[in-house]
Amino acid sequence: MSFVLVASSQDLAGVTMAKCLKDMGFTPDGRHNDEQGQSLGCTNPDISLYIANSSLLTLESLDSVYPDARVFVFLSKHRSDSGIPTLTCHCTGNFNSAPFGGNPKEIAISYPSLQKTYLKVVSNAQAPGYDVVIEATHHGPTSLKKPVLFVELGSSEKQWADDAAAQVICDAVLQAIDNIEPCKKVGVAIGGTHYPTKFNKLLLESEFGLAAVASKHNLDSIDENMLAQMIEKSVEKVTHIILDSKGLGSHKDRILKLAEKAGLQILKL
Repeated sequence: MSFVLVASSQDLAGVTMAKCLKDMGFTPDGRHNDEQGQSLGCTNPDISLYIANSSLLTLESLDSVYPDARVFVFLSKHRSDSGIPTLTCHCTGNFNSAPFGGNPKEIAISYPSLQKTYLKVVSNAQAPGYDVVIEATHHGPTSLKKPVLFVELGSSEKQWADDAAAQVICDAVLQAIDNIEPCKKVGVAIGGTHYPTKFNKLLLESEFGLAAVASKHNLDSIDENMLAQMIEKSVEKVTHIILDSKGLGSHKDRILKLAEKAGLQILKL
């Protein structure tokens, strides 16, 4: 088994997306069906759906449920005070404390090519009224031994129950899995807001893929050890650091020195 899609019965958007997948032919496969969750399969033996009965942010034991997984793709709600209809994706991790699952100062393994391919596919899909953006790295789970990608539907209950938007996401996920394009260049990204528009544009319009992304709100936490973790926890070799120069403020010189010490090529946006 290669790709495990993960939803939660506690997450309305995940429930909506799981319903779409069931309508597309996912049925119980008998592999897992207990108080922890249920597994479903489809005609492609390399793709499974797992519906957990606990929060997605705390699913740190999926490795034992699916020891032969290649990657975990989490189907999640996105919540924002703005309420703007949004389709997002991001890898997970905590640069400091862990208020929303995972471990403090731990970054999950990223899969840059999968994220880039998904973003391109879903951006080209028809989801009227929805923004499509990446988010900076945040929340759990962080300790899984395989890569993690969150794909999210938001930003309010109305969107979480939107069958049409959920269908767009499910179609895009399955298409991305079947058509992963290896990135020619991979970087970690630092600076910008939680919704880093410059990095979003880079993914869509260049040959770059991104591993972990640290927003300007986490600059205090970027030290040599954290940068090393961002670099090492990628399934593809990281060769660059991409900087939103205007978003680095007083940290700019320090971040540049860290990048040089790590031997990364520097790209300033």
